[in-house]
Order: sequence, then C-alpha cells, then structure tokens
Amino acid sequence: MTFSIVGRCEQTGQLGVAISSSSIAVGARCPWVRAGVGVVSTQNVTLPGLGPRVLDLLEQGAAPDAALQQALDDKSWPQYRQVTVVDAQGRTGVFSGTEALGIFTSAVGKQCVAAGNMLASKGVIEAMIPAFESSAGKPLAERLLAAMQAAMVAGGEAGPVHSAALKIAGEHVWPIADLRVDWAEHDPFGELEKLWIAYQPQMQDYQTRAINPTAAPSYGVPGDE
Repeated sequence: MTFSIVGRCEQTGQLGVAISSSSIAVGARCPWVRAGVGVVSTQNVTLPGLGPRVLDLLEQGAAPDAALQQALDDKSWPQYRQVTVVDAQGRTGVFSGTEALGIFTSAVGKQCVAAGNMLASKGVIEAMIPAFESSAGKPLAERLLAAMQAAMVAGGEAGPVHSAALKIAGEHVWPIADLRVDWAEHDPFGELEKLWIAYQPQMQDYQTRAINPTAAPSYGVPGDE
C-alpha cells in the first residue's frame, strides 16, 4: 500500500521523507521529521505513534536500530509494521514485520533508507537508492523526489496510488516544507511534484518572515506592504 524514502543531506543537515500510497492522506499518518533529531516513516498497517516514539528515543541518544527495537515492543504489533529511520548523524535503521502486505522489501544507502509494501516488484525499492545517491549536491527535496520518480518508473505499487507527501526539516523546529496530496484519482506523485515546483521558490521567504518579519518580502497582495 505504501513506498517511501527517508534521507539526510550531508551538506545542510536537512532531514526529509517522501512517500506515496494507495490509501488516502498518507501524509497525515506516516511521515515524521524532527529538526536535529531524525526522520521516520511508519507504514504498512500504520501505527502513527511509532513516529514520535522513535524520534523521542533518538533525541534521548538511542541509535536508530536501538530506537526501533525499543519502540516496536509486543504491544505495538510489530509483525504488521514497516518503519524506516535516519538520524541527525546519518545513521540508518529499518524494520519490516513478517505480516507486511504483498511484496515488501527495503534498501539502505548512504544516509537514506527506502522501503515499501504491496509493490509491483522488489525492484521498485532497489531503484530508489541509486537515484537518491546519484543526485548528491542537489536540494534534499529534489533528491527524495528523484528517488520516488525512479520507483514509479520501476513499477510502483501493485495497484494505483492516490496520495503522496513530502516533509523536510531544516534548522527550525517546524518543517521547512510540508506538502501533501491527500487524494488524487490519478498520479498524486505528479501533483506533489507540481506543489514542490510552486513552493520551492518561496520556501526561504517563509523562513525569513517567521524569524524576522521586518525582512519579509512583499507579495503585492492587499495588506501586504
């Protein structure tokens, strides 16, 4: 039902996740990111609480594998979960339970992890890591989207996808990008790419106006002077 990639930019320290699913509003339940701490995707039969739990453990000093092991206790029904992690140091962790749906797999690269379930083939996830790694030097969001595009070209999910999301954390406590397509009959990932193209030129401006409103640019709308 879902495939995703979590990753870190070595140059900026940004952390981010891109994800797509056949389910509605995947961005509301699966991607979790905390500036200076880590990024998590909790998917398959999703338990949203695993995201904040793993991030809390990372913030307390646990390594990704240890945080996963502690968060995925018996009460969390771990056999049904699929979770990926990258921390602020670029260390990775991944878990796929035995009851994950359909064809499922994961792959670990340099400061990134890709995983999915209900896939057209395991090659979908295998295509994501080279796409992320070969785009080093580009903005993190574009690297994550390139990995997702590679997954789509490789076949994506076994059935149609309907929602997609992109979430990036920088130096602030709030995400610097948090874009979602909650439902589209066709090509939600394409719609997500359009959102990024529209948002990216304004992303820095929104950070500037949050930190120093006197430096905020004018957009020429009524009341914005």
